[in-house]
Amino acid sequence: MNIESYIRTIPDFPQPGVTFRDFTPLLAHGPAFKALVDQLSARYAEKSIDVVVGIEARGFVLASALAYALGAGTVLIRKAGKLPHQTHAQEYELEYGSSVLEISCDALQAGQRVLVVDDVLATGGTVGAAIKLLQEHFSLALEELVFLIELDDLKGREKLSGLSVHSVFHY
Repeated sequence: MNIESYIRTIPDFPQPGVTFRDFTPLLAHGPAFKALVDQLSARYAEKSIDVVVGIEARGFVLASALAYALGAGTVLIRKAGKLPHQTHAQEYELEYGSSVLEISCDALQAGQRVLVVDDVLATGGTVGAAIKLLQEHFSLALEELVFLIELDDLKGREKLSGLSVHSVFHY
């Protein structure tokens, strides 16, 4: 099955000159979504992953499905003010300002083997903040960063040197 054929290209969204890669058709097509999750879970089947961390918001969908397939837990990294319990926070810069990510203080245990999942690797700002949050507050084994789509021209991977990165599709 050609999973990539379920990723829709939308020119000039959200603004002129930007090409948006919309993977909602992939999520809506059961066999394609299953094929993606099967492909990713096969990659990590022998790694004894304890937790799959998903980054808000579309990373939640992928992380949850992968965690289920691996028999692992799921932890959410959210935008500020969305988690009801005590949190650790990390501010980061965006092209148009700044934002804050948070994780519950008790979300992870020392020594856990973790995958971090997000939908798109663009500039690396969001995942960079997520990694900083994890590394500064938890003693864990970060197995790999997993992305459905990597936008190669934006060079986000360069900000992640020293970390293992896997992207399913490159544009």
